[in-house]
This record gives sequence, C-alpha cells and structure tokens, in this order.
Amino acid sequence: MIKRALQPGIEKFLKAFPAIVVLGPRQVGKTTLVKLIAKNLFAGQAGSKRKAVYLDLEKHSDFEKLNRDAEEYLLSYINECVLIDEVQRMPKLFPLLRAVIDEKRKPGRFMITGSASPDLLKGVSESLAGRVAYFYLHPIGLHELPANIPWKKHWFRGGFPQALTLRHAQLLQGWLDSFITTYIEKDLPQLFDIRFSPTTMRKLWSMLAHLQGSILNAEKLGNSLDITGVTVKRYLDYLEGAFIINRLLPFFVNLGKRLVKAPKVYINDSGILHHLLRLENEKELMHHPGAGASWEGYVVSQVMYAKENRLDMYYYRTQAGAECDLVLVRGHVVKACVEIKLSNSPVVSKGFYQSAADLKCKNNFVVCSAEIDYKTKEGVRIVGITSFIKNYLPLL
Repeated sequence: MIKRALQPGIEKFLKAFPAIVVLGPRQVGKTTLVKLIAKNLFAGQAGSKRKAVYLDLEKHSDFEKLNRDAEEYLLSYINECVLIDEVQRMPKLFPLLRAVIDEKRKPGRFMITGSASPDLLKGVSESLAGRVAYFYLHPIGLHELPANIPWKKHWFRGGFPQALTLRHAQLLQGWLDSFITTYIEKDLPQLFDIRFSPTTMRKLWSMLAHLQGSILNAEKLGNSLDITGVTVKRYLDYLEGAFIINRLLPFFVNLGKRLVKAPKVYINDSGILHHLLRLENEKELMHHPGAGASWEGYVVSQVMYAKENRLDMYYYRTQAGAECDLVLVRGHVVKACVEIKLSNSPVVSKGFYQSAADLKCKNNFVVCSAEIDYKTKEGVRIVGITSFIKNYLPLL
C-alpha cells in the first residue's frame, strides 16, 4: 500500500475537530485512507473502547439506514466514530450533521468522504462551518511515489492507485476506458443532479485533451461542440468540481501591460490525458505532438498535489510575449517563477526572463525532464521534476 501524505495531517485534526471531510475524485483511495486511519486511531489503541462504524451511501442498505431516520441512527452511535462514504449522495445530511455534532462536540466523531467540491454541494459550507476540517486527496503524487515506481511510469500512467499498479498495459487501457465512461454516464449526473448528452461530454473530454495547457476560449469550444460558450463553462465547472480538470488563472499585477486574462485548462491526471489521446505506451508519448503539453500539465499537477495550501498557483502572460508557465504566490508576494520544458538541455526563453523581471522575482526555475540541478549565470535554476518537488517547493 502506498502511504498518502495526508494521513498524518488528518490524524492530527481528528484529535481536535468533531469531523473531517476527505474530498477527491472517484477511485483515488479515499475509502482506503479513512478506514486505515480509523483502524490506527481506534482499533490500534490498546484498551480503546471506541469503534468505527462504516456507511457506504452507494450501498442501498446503508443508504436506507440513514434515509429512514438519520438522526436516530447517528445519535445511537454518539460515542463512536462514524465513517460516511460518498456523502454527496445524501445532501440533506449536512444540516443534520451540524445538529448531531453540536449535541456532543467531541473530536473524531465523523470521517466523511465525498467526490465533489463543497462549492457545488448545496449547504455544505454553511452547515458545517467551524465544525469540520477539509482535506483534498489527489491522485498519488510524485512526492508520495515509492522508490520502485519510476517517475516516467508515473507520468505516463497517472496517479490513480489501480492505474499506477496494474501489471499489464492492456488492463490499464481497459481500466481507464471504464473510468472515463462511468464518470460521464453515471458519476457526473449523479454527483451534481444534472442531465447532458454523454456524447457531447465525451467529445468535450477529448477536445480538452488535445487542448491541454491552452488558453480557454469557451465560445470557440462551444462552436465545435454545437453548444453555447455558457454551457461549456458550466460543464467545466462540473469537471473541476469533480476534480477532473484544473483551470489555472492568470496572475494580475498593476504593470500597465496588456495581460492575457483567460484561464489555462488542464486535465489533472496524466493517465486520463494519455488515454484520451489514444497513447498506449511511453514511447508513443515521446513521439506525440502533445508531449510538451502533457509534460507541462504533469508538472502543474504535481506542484498542485505537493504544495502547501497557502501557496497559490497562477500563470503569467502578456500580449507582448512575456510568459511564465507557473507563478507561485503566497499572499500577494511572488515566491517563484517556473518555466516548464520537456528537454534534457533546456534553454531559458526571453519571455521567461521578461516575466521574472516584470514580477520582480528572484527565485526562478526551469523544471525539465532531466535529472539535473544547476544555476545559470543569470541565476535561473535548471532542475529536474523530482528535485524541484522534493527539495525546492517545500522552501517556498
């Protein structure tokens, strides 16, 4: 089992908060993680009288236990830790959880998992404010990767535990195809109580794969799909709310320059991306015209997975050609500028130097696909992805 970096933090907060919520995409390992934590904290303690009660709201029998009389059921386990899996299946639980928690404000009463952003689940933020700590479980990141899995395999397969550990490539393609189909035909409509054309949504996923890392033009995308730009943006909201994509916003500073203001769009998991591009192995990836965009998306996602919550991510681009793939910001202070290059001997672009000058940033990096680490005479550090994630990102 691959140890997740979130585990110590969740265990710490469980000792102080009545409830924790672990959010993340389907099949990412949320259930495995909360069960392991419950076992460590309760069953693993000598003399501990507390038990962990597990409910999977995708099982009809467990759903009905709460659907009949959730308040009575939960109060009957007031001294236990109740694990509620896929809570978005029962939104009416959130106001009730507030009342049950207030009945006995004791740490570690609930561990809850969900597959959708709380911003798109009605009433979550209002109902549980001050009573719950949120954690986001992303696909397995480079900073969590065991020594026996090379990062190039991780880049090609992505970070979903099953996709990463399957032995045969044929099984991998089958799993990814099933994952995408299930998400489009079942999970997205169920998560957000929406209806859409599965064919249109599948085309949108495919188009996003070919536009990886591009500036979003919703109207143009909508014209290609025969839907409106407003509908495209709504679909993207759902995909982002389900942790499938990420929209990287531009960084604005008062420079008197003409800046690009639309977000860049990335499919978060590189394994899903490569399946949508119909790539079957690492060799095909390296010869594909989208390899550079894939590498950029991979680096962006790994930074997102490994960074501290207080470190925000943007990109920077001016109409005059200054461009920075990643701007890492804490508060209003630019902590680092990052250029991403799929190259063993990268050359720093003029646009990147201009961006660093515009933003007055002294910590400037080029993250590349070679295991190297050195500084240029201009002070830009050329570094491999592993070293950047493990050695430099934690210092920002």
